[in-house]
Amino acid sequence: MSARQGLIPSEEKALDLLERHGPLTAKDLAERTGLAPASVTGLVDRLEAKEFVRRVKHPTDKRRVLVELNREKIAHLFAFFEEWARDIAAACEEFSTDELDTVIHFLQVMTQEQRKAAARLSG
Repeated sequence: MSARQGLIPSEEKALDLLERHGPLTAKDLAERTGLAPASVTGLVDRLEAKEFVRRVKHPTDKRRVLVELNREKIAHLFAFFEEWARDIAAACEEFSTDELDTVIHFLQVMTQEQRKAAARLSG
């Protein structure tokens, strides 16, 4: 889906971070992606050229700039996931609540382990 939109993995990750956390500074994006600040500048430039994001003034610190999602552009991306989400919901119906709780717990533990490994590798 990302490739169809002309997005590379780092751009997709940045969009995901902005969706999860709301508007972020370039510094925040650099910290959360592990990219160098100069790379984030290029990343934001590309996303802005593709109209997925826009740079806006920080509401309380006029010296800073936030990168925010262009909701109009992003809205059509979510349509691609609607059918998939319906299929996932239907597939989940065959599992009990206890089984799904076990899966959720497993994924939470594995996510934590992955984050710890990533922190060791990057720091």
